[in-house]
Amino acid sequence: MLKSHSCGDLRSTHIGTRVTLAGWIHRRRDHGGVAFIDLRDSTGIVQVVFDPQRTNCSEELMHSLRVEYVVQVEGEVVARPAGTENTRIDTGAIEVVVNDAMVLNDSPTPPFYINEDVEVDENLTLKYRYLYLRRPRVQANLVLRHRMVKGIRDFLDRERFLEVETPILIKSTPEGARDYLVPSRVNPGKFYALPQSPQQLKQILMVAGMERYFQIARCFRDEDLRADRQPEFTQLDLEMSFVDEEDILHLMERMMVELMGIVRPDAVFPQPFPRLSYVDAMTRYGTDKPDMRYGMTIVDIGDIAAATEFGIFRSALQSGGMVRGICVPGCAGYSKHQLNDLISRATTAGAKGLVTLSVADAGNPDDGVKSVLARHVTPDQMKALLARFGASDGDLLLIVADAEQVTCKVLDILRREMATRLKLADPNTFSYTFVLGFPLFDWNAEAQRWDSMHHPFTAPPANDVALLDSDPGRVRGRHYDLVCNGSELGSGSVRIHQRSLQQKVFSMLGYSQDAIEERFGYFLQALEYGAPPHAGIALGIDRMAMILAGQETIREVIAFPKNQNAVDLMMDSPSSVDPAQLEELNLSLKRQRIDRI
Repeated sequence: MLKSHSCGDLRSTHIGTRVTLAGWIHRRRDHGGVAFIDLRDSTGIVQVVFDPQRTNCSEELMHSLRVEYVVQVEGEVVARPAGTENTRIDTGAIEVVVNDAMVLNDSPTPPFYINEDVEVDENLTLKYRYLYLRRPRVQANLVLRHRMVKGIRDFLDRERFLEVETPILIKSTPEGARDYLVPSRVNPGKFYALPQSPQQLKQILMVAGMERYFQIARCFRDEDLRADRQPEFTQLDLEMSFVDEEDILHLMERMMVELMGIVRPDAVFPQPFPRLSYVDAMTRYGTDKPDMRYGMTIVDIGDIAAATEFGIFRSALQSGGMVRGICVPGCAGYSKHQLNDLISRATTAGAKGLVTLSVADAGNPDDGVKSVLARHVTPDQMKALLARFGASDGDLLLIVADAEQVTCKVLDILRREMATRLKLADPNTFSYTFVLGFPLFDWNAEAQRWDSMHHPFTAPPANDVALLDSDPGRVRGRHYDLVCNGSELGSGSVRIHQRSLQQKVFSMLGYSQDAIEERFGYFLQALEYGAPPHAGIALGIDRMAMILAGQETIREVIAFPKNQNAVDLMMDSPSSVDPAQLEELNLSLKRQRIDRI
């Protein structure tokens, strides 16, 4: 070993010990001819002192040392002089007086600061990922992720789960997004797909009698990216036989409670985890992944609006829409510019407009409110409206009159925006919630067909099976989502385990019998051979790590992520390939697309 101790491990108990350290120069300070250097390795930072009166190092070497040089130093651990201790770091009570040192490698000036956690253009951090990963905060994110995954494995091992790896090269099947395809050289004209999830494989493992399976699985989806999505991602994939919804929910709650004790023992979170129906989630929060750390729940005022003479309200209701809103505390003093900004956000999200109502004096509905609405309602109607919202002096009401889907989307956006502005969400609180009772199908108006709300392998309740023929829109699914702080951590369901029902659901989704056999024949055949009742869930590892680490994007908890265009800037990937490789795979490129590829 090139070092006897790690930088972050030294304490007062090491005083008088001769040590050899190796790491990167984090920061340099010079005082009176003495160089004070913060030396960093993966365990932390320690101060080392180059004193010309006490070191064998040459003056030339001492002057040459720069930030991010890799050095090895040998010296004695001593107590820092009284009054110079650094309580911000674990090694702050001691320092190492250097006797000898060696430069193991030099470094040009980095393109951004590593020793300061200042904001940097993200494209720069992706291009020089090896430098960005040196930042202590980013390394701490990866440490948290490691401890979280290890905690998952330890917990599931105690619960008698078996970790089974499934193939990366599989058959292309619909999972809700586009597949990444891999051409087969030995089977010309045919393709593998990279798995969007091991869904069918884990169900086949249940048929195989595994009973309790899990995997920290790599998955791939060719879809548009955002802060919490990547083209390749990691999920906890889990399946159990002879269970129902309650078994999965209790298992996940116990696992998450244990993980919180491992990686966020300082955090606050509700126990037991609250449960919310899909209908209640959409009605009260406008989304099936609500952030429940704060209030501002959505209020329906359709009955009050119907009695008014306000044309915007009446038009929305007559066309089958809704009139709903939120009460934002303490924002009645918003300026015209600030209100216009909220209106712009609402219209950008799809609303025809946004009605704002500033409450100066809730007890005086004649003159105590400021809104275009005031000219179109009676004092009694205004009083009823304020009472419905529970509005107090100083509150701001934001009201949307539109189709149900639009009101949900817009009010969800406004609710999150105002919570951010008002700092209502405690970053040390983790509001875990189970959302249940999703519809099995979602009507695709553009394609004029039913789509799966989650995926086509979800079972309906036995009482709803008859509705598949008569009223598919009323069929419920045995789904469940785990939500935390406004993000969906994972989704699961009780699966279909009979061939006839599974084939029926495929037909409902518009697959012909030939297409069903070609794409799912092997899976349906497996279900014939004594498939047990089973259920499972998949949790996003990247998203869990992001939330537990308090980061805004999953790129901060992934070592080598892609950018928003699915490009690896460090490796310049995707890239062109040798024409000979394409020929070997029996592929050719259309001329007009060559430049883009």
